[in-house]
Amino acid sequence: MSDQDIPSNTNTRILKTYKEARLQNNENLRKLVVDVAATLLQEEGPEAVTVRRVAQEMDCSTKIIYSLFVNKEGLAQQLYLEGCMLLANEFEGTSQTNDPVQHLLNLGEAFWQFGQHYSGYYKLMFGGAFADFKPDEESMHGTLTAMRQFVMAISKAQEQGLIPAHYDAESVVRICWASLHGAIHLYMGGHLGDVQSAYAVYKQTLSLIVSSLLPDHST
Repeated sequence: MSDQDIPSNTNTRILKTYKEARLQNNENLRKLVVDVAATLLQEEGPEAVTVRRVAQEMDCSTKIIYSLFVNKEGLAQQLYLEGCMLLANEFEGTSQTNDPVQHLLNLGEAFWQFGQHYSGYYKLMFGGAFADFKPDEESMHGTLTAMRQFVMAISKAQEQGLIPAHYDAESVVRICWASLHGAIHLYMGGHLGDVQSAYAVYKQTLSLIVSSLLPDHST
C-alpha cells in the first residue's frame, strides 16, 4: 500500500469525548422535537402542540422532552425563533425596488403572506396562542432581526428626506406592525369575513399607513 492510499487524519478529529457526543446527540434530538412540534403547529394549529402529543408522535416518554426543554414554554420559544427565521425569509424574498412606497407595500404584502402561509407560527408569535408563553429577550431579539428589512426601508426613506429623521425607525415599524397585525388578528378571529374580504381590508389599511408616512410620494 502506498502512502497515497493511507487516509490522512492529521487535520481531522474523528473521535469525540463522551460529553461532546452526548451534547451532539441532545442537539439532534432537540431539532427532531422542534421539527415534530412545527409539523403539528402547521397542520393542526397551536392547540395540538402539547408535550404529550409531541411525545406520542415521536413514540417516546414525555420525560425526554421535558429534559430537553424544561416545559412547554421552552419548546414554544424554539418554535418562536423558527418563526422569526421564516418571517425574515418572507421579507427578504420581497421584490427589490428603489421606490420607497412600493418597497413598503411589498413588505406589508409579505407580512400578510406570512400570516397566510404560516398561520400556526403567526398565532404562536403574535396571537397569544400559548397562554403561558411570553417571549423572552432572545425571542424579542429574533423578532427585531426578522423585522430588519422593514426597519431598513424606513431608515432609507429617512436618509432620502422622505420621512422625518427625528422619528425612531423601530418605533415607526412597531406602529405599522400594530396596525397590520390588527387586521390579520381580526380576520383570524372571524371578524372580517372570508379571506378575500379580509385581504381587501388589510390592503386598504396598508395603503393608508404608507400614504401617511409618505404623503408626497403615494399615488
